[in-house]
Amino acid sequence: MNIRNYNILFHTHTISGIIISAALYVIFFAGSYSFFRDDIEAWERNEAVTEQVFLETDFNRLIDTLASRHELGNRDITIRQYKLSQRANVSISATKDTTQSAAGTPGSFFYTNLKDFSSTDYRSSYTLGEFLYRLHFFAQLNLYGRSGYMLAGFVTFFFLFALITGVWIHWDKIISNFYLFRPQAKLKNLWTDAHTALGILGLPYQFIFAVTGVFLIIGTTVMAPPVLSLIYKGDQEKLYEDMGFNPPVYELNYQKLEKIPDINLMLKKAGDKWGDFELKSISLYSYGDQNMHISIQGAPYPKSRFSGKGEAIFNAHDEEPVYHQDLNSNPNYLHASADVLRKLHFGDFGGLGLRIVYFILGLVSCFVILSGVMVWLVARDKKSTPDIKRKFNAWLVWIYLALCLGMYPTTAIAFFAVKVFLTELNPDPMRFIFQVFFYSWLGITVLLTALRNNRSITKYSLLSGAVIGLTIPIANGMVTGNWFWSTFNSDQVQLFTVDMLWLTTSLISLWTFYKMNRTESPEPASESIAKPIKKHSLQNT
Repeated sequence: MNIRNYNILFHTHTISGIIISAALYVIFFAGSYSFFRDDIEAWERNEAVTEQVFLETDFNRLIDTLASRHELGNRDITIRQYKLSQRANVSISATKDTTQSAAGTPGSFFYTNLKDFSSTDYRSSYTLGEFLYRLHFFAQLNLYGRSGYMLAGFVTFFFLFALITGVWIHWDKIISNFYLFRPQAKLKNLWTDAHTALGILGLPYQFIFAVTGVFLIIGTTVMAPPVLSLIYKGDQEKLYEDMGFNPPVYELNYQKLEKIPDINLMLKKAGDKWGDFELKSISLYSYGDQNMHISIQGAPYPKSRFSGKGEAIFNAHDEEPVYHQDLNSNPNYLHASADVLRKLHFGDFGGLGLRIVYFILGLVSCFVILSGVMVWLVARDKKSTPDIKRKFNAWLVWIYLALCLGMYPTTAIAFFAVKVFLTELNPDPMRFIFQVFFYSWLGITVLLTALRNNRSITKYSLLSGAVIGLTIPIANGMVTGNWFWSTFNSDQVQLFTVDMLWLTTSLISLWTFYKMNRTESPEPASESIAKPIKKHSLQNT
């Protein structure tokens, strides 16, 4: 590669990385904890569940309970489980009976507990696990349309661009640079070696998330309107049908069904044909009408098949199957490709071990982002650089590091707060979580920035996060009585996982703080700026 092309690629890689770096750090940090979203929600609620919790539900009793609380006649009801939880999503459509008054037409959405069939709405069921999951694509910013999704899509696209240009500029020395690490060399070389080596190590992981992130954010939200207008000429129903979003339509014949069939029996019939499967949803179309149909959707467990979809539809009038898609049949290309991309992004195909690997690689990616910014800073810390620019660069990185590294103690505070101070009597857990997280993040960012020293910001963010993190399993044990050794012995994997996650990360953070504290630090950057900068370097980073 000639010098001109190399310089163009190098500068575009640097600029695209700097533009998205802080937002990308938030995506990876929050996304790393999102791999344990189901475990975090179970830990918050003290409700450990197994993979069979949805399949083992008594759906006859559940439907009877719903019918006693809601007007279900002539409506479509869908009970779905998106995540491993004791609660399932329930959607009730508007009535199909056009002869009824408008007052009876609205539909509803809520969660139902699969144990006691109690119902809660989205806001009162909000959890920290849901918050972190949505933070990793900035859903909290969706105050005006889809601004959060747009930002996440923009960041993801530029991340993919930065990855491609980064590989391109390092291609000639990608092997040799991977093995190159010079901790005793100049600070710029140290940060460059760390950035290159860890970037190459995490490249497959980062590329997977860049591609799947572009698909999930840009492909399904940002690009949906132009795709709808250009390819489908405004036909939204056709778009949803091709994407597999549209359910079948069964109209009313306005004759009452004498008896609601045994849904558990139909579920058993589907299971007899499919064998071992994961139940995804049960839908009842035109409930109570003679044209009522029941759809059961399932998927194979990842250990038996990576991708697949099964569906069985029964006529409620005679309880005979009218449609059957075998669980192990080859799905169409559109469904299979979308399913593969989702599984790769969420890491739900390899169990707890894979999620731990994803979590570690996510934190490694955070370090790659930080090291790239530090390379940028050290490269500009030269005697020839005007004092005003060096001051600006130093303040910029102090604020940047405080904002990014402050997420660690902030997240620890949020975990501690929801376990100790958030009770079931709180009518608005969403508001509580928002206030605790964002106010703590703001305060910690200000305090860390006030240190005006990159090394001190790193040390004390690790120390504060570790100390608070160690109190989280203790708080859980004192509040619920479920100490981590008891959850391990009783095979409550979800609760044990969260406690051990914080114990492990806190101990590693304390060890890192100890190693950093033993090393003599150079002159603080704050003192460097207070004096004539031409005589003192900012290389204490």
